Amino acid sequence: MRKIILYIATSLDSFIARTDGSIDFLDALAPPSNTEDYGYNTLLGQIDSTLMGRKTYDSIMAMDMPFPYPDKKNYVFSRTQQQPSLDFVRWINDDVVNFVKNLKQQEGKDIWLIGGGTINTLLLNAQLIDEIQLALVPIFLGEGIPLFEKPLHESTFAINKIKHCHTGLIMLQLLPRQLST
Repeated sequence: MRKIILYIATSLDSFIARTDGSIDFLDALAPPSNTEDYGYNTLLGQIDSTLMGRKTYDSIMAMDMPFPYPDKKNYVFSRTQQQPSLDFVRWINDDVVNFVKNLKQQEGKDIWLIGGGTINTLLLNAQLIDEIQLALVPIFLGEGIPLFEKPLHESTFAINKIKHCHTGLIMLQLLPRQLST
């Protein structure tokens, strides 16, 4: 079965972006060389699909660059907006949890959950996230778009790996853990 991997950066107060969607606070931690990319290229090699919400898609499209994942199947979830699908983007209005359950059963590589907070919460609450690669950015934003929204069900993860990067960022690999009763 394919894995859902949430690979994402968050501030110390658990915000993935500023209130306006800006991720400018990540600029100071851009990898200084090709030798340290925070596992990004490894992730890209193990996936063939991405999942994201419409606001995350809009933020990506607002960047001054071509769409970064044209070689992947990209699923964009939206309750309201439906745009024409591109060759590499498919708009989904279906139930997120059921769609992802079915997608995990299909043949293919792992799937990158890009975010944002709404889809992260839905998939965490449904216990569909198989791994979290979390980049902790040493900054408190005070407000912004949260990593997870409420209501959030209790979930237990084990820290599998910790990597301290010389830029100040800490990479955590978290795996779901079942508690014995």
